[in-house]
Amino acid sequence: MNTNISQNIPIACDLTVIPASEREQHSATSRQIFQAAQEVEELPDGYAFRFNNEPGMFMALASFVENERLCCPFFRFVLEVEPGGGSLRLHLTGGEGVKEFEKSSLIDPHEALRTQLI
Repeated sequence: MNTNISQNIPIACDLTVIPASEREQHSATSRQIFQAAQEVEELPDGYAFRFNNEPGMFMALASFVENERLCCPFFRFVLEVEPGGGSLRLHLTGGEGVKEFEKSSLIDPHEALRTQLI
């Protein structure tokens, strides 16, 4: 993995890069996803969110990442699927400054991300 690339990307979100016809759905999907988070884990370079492996959740997470990577290219996304029908985990991490950005803009990462993320 080339971490140098993420070091040079400005930490700024631009929702206008998501097609206008998809923006409202992306916001709705984001709210639904983070409301469904069962656990938030602080990582050295961001946060990981755990979700129950319910029907449609994997596709909702994939759809979120598909659009979110456009408007917030400084994030690194990892979607983990535990074996045997276990939990799903979404890691939102990044290079230098990303975690500080999350901390400064999100007083309570779990609640803020569930209600206003991105």
